[in-house]
Amino acid sequence: MDDIKKMIRDVPDFPKKGIIFRDITTAVKDAKTMQKIVDLMADEYKNEKIDYVAGIESRGFIFGMPIAYKLGCGFIPIRKPGKLPAETISQEYSLEYGTDKIEMHKDALKKGDRVLIVDDLLATGGTAAAAVKLVQSVADVAGIAFVIELSDLEGRKKLPENTKVTSLVKY
Repeated sequence: MDDIKKMIRDVPDFPKKGIIFRDITTAVKDAKTMQKIVDLMADEYKNEKIDYVAGIESRGFIFGMPIAYKLGCGFIPIRKPGKLPAETISQEYSLEYGTDKIEMHKDALKKGDRVLIVDDLLATGGTAAAAVKLVQSVADVAGIAFVIELSDLEGRKKLPENTKVTSLVKY
């Protein structure tokens, strides 16, 4: 995974001083790196009988769609409030200062569907844990996949222990 890690740009002091932002745009603009990321993530779940890939807004869309294509399944967007046109269900989660919410269409999933949740980054785990709860309110979570994991933020601890969680690159 070192070749993928080398393609991820570090942007110091973004979005605020002291933070190093892990920028995936340099990885996805390189065709071979993008293909490798998608292939590795899809290969990890090819035997899991996935019905849908659910991508978390917005960078989860970048990886979720091609992974769904590779797995031969549908794609479900998980979005910020007010972005989906039909009736939605939502899940609120805590932030450092306050709360936020994510939504998906109420009719997106049904009982028994197996869903792979995809996002670019696992940091503190709040958004991913909310996505798990949102999907589990209707269907089954077959796994959660990330390109990057910031291990020292311990986001993995917020995710269900009995659910397969993968990340390609760890910092």
